[in-house]
Amino acid sequence: MKLLIINNLASGYGDGAVYDFVRVFLKDGDEACIRCTDGTTDIANMLGDASNFDAVVAAGGDGTVTAVAYTLAYSKVPILPLPVGTANLLANNLSSPYEPPALAKMPRMMNVVDFDLGEIEAEGVKHGFGVMAGAGYDATIMHDAKPAKKLLGPIAYFKAAAMNVLPQVSKIRFSIDDGPVQECDGLGVLLVNFSKIQFDIAVTHGNDPCDGMLDVVILKTETAFGLIPALIAGILDREGDYPNRSDSLDIHRGKKVHVEADPPMHIQFDGEYPELETPFDARILPGAGRFILSEAGFEQFSRSRKSS
Repeated sequence: MKLLIINNLASGYGDGAVYDFVRVFLKDGDEACIRCTDGTTDIANMLGDASNFDAVVAAGGDGTVTAVAYTLAYSKVPILPLPVGTANLLANNLSSPYEPPALAKMPRMMNVVDFDLGEIEAEGVKHGFGVMAGAGYDATIMHDAKPAKKLLGPIAYFKAAAMNVLPQVSKIRFSIDDGPVQECDGLGVLLVNFSKIQFDIAVTHGNDPCDGMLDVVILKTETAFGLIPALIAGILDREGDYPNRSDSLDIHRGKKVHVEADPPMHIQFDGEYPELETPFDARILPGAGRFILSEAGFEQFSRSRKSS
């Protein structure tokens, strides 16, 4: 097999897991091409010949995997997320293992599913996202967590949330699928493709990243404390039988969304903070990203597609 490995040197803890993966994976006749970036070299510039390989391995966090998937959207090139970032939410949602020996088996098994990707555009700039994007409170958390991510890991996000219990409240105006404009006061907006965040908590109930739709979540509360009931509901919903998310979340679904806010809100996508503000437009890219899954992940998503 021929693998193209995109290795983000700036992701996670720099523990060298990508090299353990290569060492375990390679057999007689195999080839692994490793291309590295620390954020200076654009990932898109490394993928021009991706179709010449059997698969692309994206070694990094959610932002790295999404950058690879968005560049290769609709190419049908299989992508293996190698979770060496801080939160690795996409890998968690896909039920992927973390150990290099287990990950090294997956390209040869080649269990693939085509998942939706999201696209968000603000100030004339487009970015892809795989898990979630949004504006407001979540973007503040992503920004404030960044300095402590290497030291604290996922706990850095909860520390940032605890330090921002009285975030900015804006007048949010939004429309979904060219429908009527709706207004409310709130802390922010979340666009959800994969619903699970840290500790297996689901932001929305019954989320399906293969249905060609985004879950649009309006954070209507005026303080961070108001989100606690929704957090508890997400914890209780781990078995999928607790759909309510409290009155603090207003949840809609659609293929595209336009959002404005006064005062403007900063934007984030998959943990990246691009220094962009509302207004923004977002849309779903149905089946745009082909991911390689573990046996458990393939069974999970194959079953969900049959039931739907």
